[in-house]
Amino acid sequence: MKPILAIVGRPNVGKSTLFNRLVGGKKAIVYDEPGVTRDRNYADVLWEGRAFTLIDTGGFEPVSKERIFIQMREQCQLAMEEADVILLVMDGKEGLTPSDSEIANILRRLNKPVFYIVNKIDGPHKEEKVFEFYKLGVEHLFSISAVHGYGLNDLMDEVIKVLPHEIEEEGDEEVTKVAMLGRPNVGKSSLINRILGYKRVLVDEAPGTTRDSIDTRFERDGKKYILIDTAGIRRKSRISLRLEKFSIVEALRTIDRCDVALLLIDPKEGVTDQDARIGGFIHEKGKGCILVVNKWDLVEKDSQTTVQFEKGIYENLKYLTYAPILFISALTGQRVKKVLDVIDQVADEAKKRIPTSTLNKALEGWVKRTPPPTFRMKPIKLNYITQVSIAPPTFIIYTNFPEGIHFSYERFLLNQARAAFGFKGVPIRLQFRKKRKG
Repeated sequence: MKPILAIVGRPNVGKSTLFNRLVGGKKAIVYDEPGVTRDRNYADVLWEGRAFTLIDTGGFEPVSKERIFIQMREQCQLAMEEADVILLVMDGKEGLTPSDSEIANILRRLNKPVFYIVNKIDGPHKEEKVFEFYKLGVEHLFSISAVHGYGLNDLMDEVIKVLPHEIEEEGDEEVTKVAMLGRPNVGKSSLINRILGYKRVLVDEAPGTTRDSIDTRFERDGKKYILIDTAGIRRKSRISLRLEKFSIVEALRTIDRCDVALLLIDPKEGVTDQDARIGGFIHEKGKGCILVVNKWDLVEKDSQTTVQFEKGIYENLKYLTYAPILFISALTGQRVKKVLDVIDQVADEAKKRIPTSTLNKALEGWVKRTPPPTFRMKPIKLNYITQVSIAPPTFIIYTNFPEGIHFSYERFLLNQARAAFGFKGVPIRLQFRKKRKG
């Protein structure tokens, strides 16, 4: 579980520019596929050997009464509450504002490491603009230019010193960690209670690694599981968070920890933007996924209802078409037993390894049937494929022109891999590398 670094501040002070600079300046682990949200406001970053999750918040305007700013303030407060280290960004060109002072006062009450940053300082000749910000009463200010990178290394050197180390989960490979995800009132707790109510289930409830989640250990037929319930999402009501909102940070922490994620969907509302966002996190994190339509007993059905609903889900979650869909009722217990069976299947698929010889024989057939398009008038050759990791299954194809592989052909190869080897419920990562010489 990675530590969280949150960027906060008023609108238009350069938060997103700093976010992009930190993500792009060093190795950033970001997957960009069609269907996954484009307005990404988080990234897993590796900086000087230290891994952390970077969160970019909406602009924070503590004195504004406009609805959009109220919502942005709530999201920002969530990030500040959950983050391990906070970067407060202020505008060096505009100077110190009452809003900056108010945000600083809020941050002082959090008792967390806070770095006070004066942005838009393009070099030493602009450093005099920093002086007035010392009215905030802080000992040290960091002057930077997010656009040009000025002062960034000095800032991050100090951030890394106080950033907590990544927390390693218990290394029990025999335990399957299952995350319950979805909006409030969709039935997460009811499903957990129903699962734990079956016979031959041994339950041991204990605080989870995250601050607000509850981990429940249990066994079924000799198999061990941990259910991770995101209880913290519900408790955020104390900062007037509306029910339909979802804490990005809480979701990321939970998804980071799990092997298989259950995304619960309310059939009365269908797939909401919130569901799509959570689903995007699951996909990008490379976790196994099961789409669980709860409260199915409340839906009036005919012979086509299930088929049409499945079609609608996959149309709204195009990047999760590999995820199985289950229609259940946690209230009545309808088909809930099948949930654990499918969790077992998806967990096994995530750990599956395909022999290199089998992969290359398959690749030869795929290429023979549908050769890759040419690149700059030259033929593309796919020389060799090998699986380099599991969970998610990751493959490398060596080729003469990695940059020449069009996304549509990559999608073709992924579809062929699924048809040949399964991987139901699990994202597949496919990378292209330059053919090794010699």
